[in-house]
Amino acid sequence: MSATASENDPEQIVTLTADVRTTAETKIAEIQAITGRTKMLALNALIESARVGELGRGFAVVADEVKGVSSEIEQIAQTLNSELSGKAEMLERIGRSIVDQLKGQRLVDLSLNAVELIDRNLFERTCDVRWWATDSAIVDCLATPSEDASAYASKRLGVILSAYTVYLDLWVCDARGTVVANGRPDRYHVEGQSAAQASWFRNAMASANGDEYAVDDIVTSSELDGQPVATYAAAIRENGESNGAVLGVLGIHFDWGPQAQTIVEGVRFDEAEAARSRALLLDADFRVIAASDGAGVLSERFDLRTEGRDSGHYSLPDGTVIGFHRTPGYETYEGLGWYGCVVQAAP
Repeated sequence: MSATASENDPEQIVTLTADVRTTAETKIAEIQAITGRTKMLALNALIESARVGELGRGFAVVADEVKGVSSEIEQIAQTLNSELSGKAEMLERIGRSIVDQLKGQRLVDLSLNAVELIDRNLFERTCDVRWWATDSAIVDCLATPSEDASAYASKRLGVILSAYTVYLDLWVCDARGTVVANGRPDRYHVEGQSAAQASWFRNAMASANGDEYAVDDIVTSSELDGQPVATYAAAIRENGESNGAVLGVLGIHFDWGPQAQTIVEGVRFDEAEAARSRALLLDADFRVIAASDGAGVLSERFDLRTEGRDSGHYSLPDGTVIGFHRTPGYETYEGLGWYGCVVQAAP
């Protein structure tokens, strides 16, 4: 690891504290070893001075003083070891707490960024469906139904799809729920099929005005080759007016899989984090609706422990850290209660 990388890594707070503690304990042990040998030499000197009698008296005074100094140094070393050890342990705990908080908050921020990106994307979908529901070709398709009107509406929807590549298909449904036109009739043979039981159709039909829209949770659509879709819908109203009589519904099917995958794969982990991190989008029931590793999408229910919080982070016994953030919505789009979530294993 480069010096720059080490200086920018908050984990170095804990590592350096542990290194300082180890170094101090080692040096104190060396001092104690030296004072032990010094005391032994002083004791031998005292014995020798006593053996030679009067001639060794002066040397005995020096040896006794050396013994006393050694004892004082040993006492200082013991006190230093006791005080330093306790403070170093506290410093390590504080450092670990700071590092855990920084790392956890980083995962929260990454989670927020992911769910904000998808919400901004889906906010545009709510604008699209309300706008396109007023398109004259789409309104006329239901106001004056005919094969020509349906064909023209399909052509118009195809033009829209050529410019907006994030959609699988766009459907015009009459008031009974029958699909009378779609943007990709050569690929999806849905004309004549019924969407009457779909909640997006029913909710759009019940909308109060042209400012309202309906949306479904992510589902796989058998009509769209079993692909996962997010469907947004708005009522098609007489003359395209906001308060006009409801003629039917426009349903737009967002190509959820690749769009969501781009977002979770784009979460900005550094090189050391990437192999042990998993970015997720979860719906309001904590069902995995996107995963950076591609696993469990629409089948796994993640055990997210929010404890009533909109955002936060926590650690598991094995050292795994989980950060999450509930959707804050974007402009007029309140979101569906989804969460961004990052799961990061211990290094």
